[in-house]
Amino acid sequence: MATGTEKGVEHVPSLIQAAHGPAACYRELSRFPAVTRAALRAAAGGQTFLLYTECSRPDLARRRLLRFGRHYSLRRTAGRGGLAVSRTALSAEIHSQLLSQDSPTGQRRAVLKRCPRQGHELLEVWDSGGCSHSVDLTALGKHGDVYTEGPFACLAWSHSETRLLYVAEKSRPKRQPPCPWDVPGAAWPAAEDEDEEGKQFVYHEDWGEALSTRSMPVLCVLDLEGLSLSVLQGVLEDLCPGQALWSPDDRGVVFVGWWHKPFRLGLNACSNRRSGIFHLDLASGCCGERWGPGGCPGHPWDADPLLFTELLSAENGSVCSPRLSPDGQRLLYLEGVVGGPHRQCLRLRMLTWQTRQTVTVLDVVQEPTEAFTGLYAEVLPPRCWAADSRRAVLGTPQRSRTDLLLVDTETCTVTNLTAGSSEGCWELLTLQWDLLVATCSAPHHPPSLVVAVLPPAGQELPLGWVPVEDTPTVPGVTWKTLTVQPPCSGQGPTAQDTQAFEALLLSPSDGTPPHPLVVCPHGECGDSGDTLAVLVAPQVIPMLAPGGPHAVFDARWRPSMAALCQLGFAVLLVNYRGSLGFGQASISSLLSRVGEQDVADTQVRGTGLRVLGGCCWEDAAVWVPTVGAPWVQLAVEQALHREPLDPHRLALLAGSHGAFIALHLLTREPERYQACALRSPVCNLPALLGTSDIPDWRYTSLGLPYSFERVPCAEEVATMLLRSPIAQAAQAAVVPRGWPRTGWCGDRGRCLQELCPLAPPAPGAAQAGWDRPAQPLVPTVVLGYASPRVTAGPGDHTRTRGRWSECSQGHGCGLGFDVK
Repeated sequence: MATGTEKGVEHVPSLIQAAHGPAACYRELSRFPAVTRAALRAAAGGQTFLLYTECSRPDLARRRLLRFGRHYSLRRTAGRGGLAVSRTALSAEIHSQLLSQDSPTGQRRAVLKRCPRQGHELLEVWDSGGCSHSVDLTALGKHGDVYTEGPFACLAWSHSETRLLYVAEKSRPKRQPPCPWDVPGAAWPAAEDEDEEGKQFVYHEDWGEALSTRSMPVLCVLDLEGLSLSVLQGVLEDLCPGQALWSPDDRGVVFVGWWHKPFRLGLNACSNRRSGIFHLDLASGCCGERWGPGGCPGHPWDADPLLFTELLSAENGSVCSPRLSPDGQRLLYLEGVVGGPHRQCLRLRMLTWQTRQTVTVLDVVQEPTEAFTGLYAEVLPPRCWAADSRRAVLGTPQRSRTDLLLVDTETCTVTNLTAGSSEGCWELLTLQWDLLVATCSAPHHPPSLVVAVLPPAGQELPLGWVPVEDTPTVPGVTWKTLTVQPPCSGQGPTAQDTQAFEALLLSPSDGTPPHPLVVCPHGECGDSGDTLAVLVAPQVIPMLAPGGPHAVFDARWRPSMAALCQLGFAVLLVNYRGSLGFGQASISSLLSRVGEQDVADTQVRGTGLRVLGGCCWEDAAVWVPTVGAPWVQLAVEQALHREPLDPHRLALLAGSHGAFIALHLLTREPERYQACALRSPVCNLPALLGTSDIPDWRYTSLGLPYSFERVPCAEEVATMLLRSPIAQAAQAAVVPRGWPRTGWCGDRGRCLQELCPLAPPAPGAAQAGWDRPAQPLVPTVVLGYASPRVTAGPGDHTRTRGRWSECSQGHGCGLGFDVK
């Protein structure tokens, strides 16, 4: 059982005692920055290195995300750790920057900015002499907006450091002024090209949640010597390219291509879409149209439709993160299967560039071992190869931790570099010249920046980490990992699997027990613990992407959870069966049991369900509520039994699929929970079929077949409804007034029926009052947030026939229940 306390460690000066309320508490704890990027540059002599980092933290006073850069000097020494660290400059705020990337030698830096006044995108190149190049990409009109985040985005330097490769939206015809019959007195528009006439009104599919402005990406090359900008041709029409990098000789481009036929499905929540790694040969050209003086001879790339495209990976796989070794001989990437769980245990594959032979370095792990539980990382670090081009370092969940693993690609072995450390989450920022730059954190310890020298092969342990920015622990927070072993009755159509799962328990170190307990089942991709932060500071907190059950609570720093502890609450973060980090068998065990197994693993004690090995069955078919045996030996009950917690003061706090589980718990046992706060809850599964960007997952999660070619049948809709929390509302002792209502959220009143069925049917209905139900009223608060951000926000669950509503542009919705 892992634990973490602040004993024996210097505490930060606390202002919490003088502050009152969750907002003030969160404001104090959110001041610790997170490091988002790091880059190294070697100085003369090879013994000194310059480290540049980019950091961010919420600026609650100005309601924005503050971003700034820091500079350090690293010098190799003969002492312990082998490095001496010093700060070389004051921190400086970063303005208007969308994307940045250092060149291979670190002598140049490419920066993509947005001009505040005009809104144009500028691509600049900086070196020791200042800004050497500045290109107005918007004014050139060669493509649409550059992709700055998400699965397609990239900004890659060529090995010669003379060209830049990035991904942007394909240029489309501009919208014409209104027609004269729409605007009285308006002049007729100029005659249009017959080929372009009406194209500005053509509907374009997008890639779903958080990618609603991403439809057809194109590869773009900026030649700094020839002063040319090219949009590469030759990519197959049924592919969407992204994650591009240069081939070893700079004569081609390697990229990931996603098939979008027969139509696009959501990619943000479901990374298991069909994709492959391709090589585009550029030998037939060298530059495109000139945007300045100079230029170079040769056939322009953007005019050649016959460039050779080669598939390097399996034809029917799901791949991502190609990473080229320093010697240019090996290409490392992640590979999963198409379909099935929306997040999976992945393979680590390696391609030898010259021979085009591919081998599996690490395979899928069905049952975890103490040493290795599998690979679950969404992406590989941008620079993960050691200088010997044999070893690579990556971070991945390992049960309820995220550790750094060293992989030997020749022996196909794994070494955990951070196992047993007091920090529960490690993330690699960069690995260059065998210097590791990483961050580490724990539930009671904000992120610290650390560096280490990677020893020769076979001598990696123990690794000597040297602190660069060492943040102290916060007072009032302790934590431990609870292991839960579910029972197996051996009944039902098949005996339920008995994989153990875990839960993280955060407790106040001060105050008098028993403490009230806040139960948090996860349901997000990425940091799953900031539902409270969204409620406290919705316009500042970065987007939390809803992602269904296959995620994980790792033992990282979460300021909102630490704030709850300092306010006197204990917090239980439940990694139910199906979470990442516990083997593929655990992930697969949840398929067809969503709404059953995940709820059972989280529930305290039930009185209205028939239990078969942690799952509910009726005639081996769909879930039906029954009367009978209690739930035993599960996460919350074990926590109440082992720890000084108050069983009469329980609350639920969750988002997305975690809120789906919380609603199941609330409707089944409303008398057990005194409060409930949910963000973007999934209440009605059938309603998502017509609005979700991932309809296939609605079938897969319940063990139902999905096909592009047919509509849902009555039996499938009935199964989804019976698994939905809304189907059990009438069985609760008390329910919110107006439960089966259509909700509204956002400035323009977009419909959120499947997301927020507790809201009034129209904006004016809140003043007029809701229909009264037969049961007593539960006081309910529905919160809708409007934000100027253009990226998807916390309410990004609604989608209408391939196009997200206004709620996907920063409008959030939250539900608050005061049950008692």
